[in-house]
Amino acid sequence: MDQELIALNLISNSGLARSLSFQALQKAREGNIEEARDLLKQASESSLLAHNAQTELIQKESDGESPEYSVLMVHAQDHLMTSLLAKDLIQEMILMYEKFDK
Repeated sequence: MDQELIALNLISNSGLARSLSFQALQKAREGNIEEARDLLKQASESSLLAHNAQTELIQKESDGESPEYSVLMVHAQDHLMTSLLAKDLIQEMILMYEKFDK
C-alpha cells in the first residue's frame, strides 16, 4: 500500500475510533452503559484497523524499505496515538459511571 494511503487509513480509522469513543462517553453520561460498551467495541475495531496500517509501515521499515516521512505521516501518527489514549481513558470513565450508577 502506498505510504500516503497508509497515512490516510491511519487518519480515517483513528478519527472514527476517537469519535465513537466520545459518543460512548456521552451514552454513559446518559446512563446507557450497554450502548456505551457497544460504541467502545466499534471504536476498538477501528483502532485495530489503524494499528494494522501502522504495523505495515513498521514491517516495511524492518525489511529495509526506508519510508519517507512527511508532515502527513506525522499527522497520521498523532491521530492514532491521541485516539488510542482517548479510547483508553474513556473506557475507564465509563467504568466509573457504571460503578456510580450501582
